[in-house]
Amino acid sequence: MSTPPITELTARARDIFRLVVEGYLTSGQPVGSKTLAGSGVNLSPASIRSVLHELEMLGLLAAPHTSAGRMPTDQGLRLFVDGMMQVAEPTPEERAAIESRLGQPGPIEAALTATSAILSELSAAAGVVMVPRREPRLQHLQLVPLAPGRALAVLVGADGGVENRVVELPLGLAPGALEQASNYISAHLSGRTLAEAARAMRAEIAAGQTALDAASRDLVERGLAVWSEDAAQRPVLIVRGQANLLDEGALTDIERVRQLLDDLENRQSVADLLDAAREAEATRIFIGAENRLFSLSGSSVIASPYRDRDGRVVGVVGVIGPTRLNYARLVPMVDFTAQSLGKLIR
Repeated sequence: MSTPPITELTARARDIFRLVVEGYLTSGQPVGSKTLAGSGVNLSPASIRSVLHELEMLGLLAAPHTSAGRMPTDQGLRLFVDGMMQVAEPTPEERAAIESRLGQPGPIEAALTATSAILSELSAAAGVVMVPRREPRLQHLQLVPLAPGRALAVLVGADGGVENRVVELPLGLAPGALEQASNYISAHLSGRTLAEAARAMRAEIAAGQTALDAASRDLVERGLAVWSEDAAQRPVLIVRGQANLLDEGALTDIERVRQLLDDLENRQSVADLLDAAREAEATRIFIGAENRLFSLSGSSVIASPYRDRDGRVVGVVGVIGPTRLNYARLVPMVDFTAQSLGKLIR
């Protein structure tokens, strides 16, 4: 069922819908007609129930039990967030807490950990940070034979870092092939990132400008690819505050929380979801079943990209919690945190 635009609702339907959503986000409990009647709605109980039924038929509200009140569906929350929510900027105290925590002296890794921790504390949910993908620039790469069919690739980065990886080799390599490939990488691809080096090599091959034979080209590709594959398979994700998810409301819905905690253990899937926010111009909100990862646990994600001083997106920060998150408060808070963190990234 498609979500109707907010303009298609009558004024009284909008008012009651807003009260139900705000009441649910505050208490985590369904909102009944008696509560609405006591909220200053100038309608009879019968008229209120009629409007609630109308909103339920539109797919915006749902009744978890026959005699219970209503709560917003994922579609209803999306309509509220996009069309009715009025955001509240972080308070001076919240801004000071974020800036103070991120401003502590130390390496950037400490600031990233602090970011997830402060978001968790201020949101009472789980704070997450996807760390910038590390793209070392080549200075030197040496392929050292280990055994038939295997070699050790030793990469020296421009920053002085040294990393080792085992590379699988085709059998029957000619003597000197490893040395030739190593010399080519160091001489022609030095100063480039791994992705840039791979593109440069492919361009040289396409233009017929490389003196490498087929076997040596294969070795160069293997030597470069091993780092790219490794980085893609090991996203760096910092998650803090899972214990916040075990609040009083969780006691009545322990299966949902268990599912959410299981989802958070799947770091690759969480990183893939956050990656969808990398190209966003502003904070993105994923509600319940809108994202496959958290559809079973009925959870929401508020995520914002953060940029370095040149304006390039280098990572994502956010919070993960139940769909009854205080979106109006947390959306600008996550955005402010992303901007504060970006000021530290050189």
